[in-house]
Amino acid sequence: MKVECISKGKARKRYEFGCQVSVATTSKDNFVVGTQAFHGNPYDGHALGAAVAQAERLGGFKARELFVDLGYRGHDYQGPAEVHVARRGMRKVKPSLRRWLKRRSAIEPVIGHMKNDGRLGRNYLLGKEGDRINALPRGAGHNIRKLIAWLLFFLFGRSLKIVFLSAN
Repeated sequence: MKVECISKGKARKRYEFGCQVSVATTSKDNFVVGTQAFHGNPYDGHALGAAVAQAERLGGFKARELFVDLGYRGHDYQGPAEVHVARRGMRKVKPSLRRWLKRRSAIEPVIGHMKNDGRLGRNYLLGKEGDRINALPRGAGHNIRKLIAWLLFFLFGRSLKIVFLSAN
């Protein structure tokens, strides 16, 4: 079994072992439209084209605008969509674009939920194909959990929260 070292560059957690997974979500509702495992610790910008192509193929749409973080500087994406890289000084950016760039940070909780609730943090399948197979159902599972929560909220409303609190 082979694991790859991913250098994070953070003081608290400098290295992780595993493979890199790219997650693409919708801009408004945070539904996962594509997850893909990449091996060899590629630069984020080089994985952007493959991630967008998979999201467009699975979702049946054409992306118009992409909002990405600083890890995607110097990307090699050659497509019709306009790529907006979040940057540190956003004073010169229009307020509407600034709002969309702030929404980009909403993908971090989605990744956290997929790691904890969807068990993306641990893979029991063997090899590179196992990593690729493991990534895609985690995104579908996240969407299903989101739809079930939405359905339960509209069926039971606020009384569902009281039932869960009294059960503990």
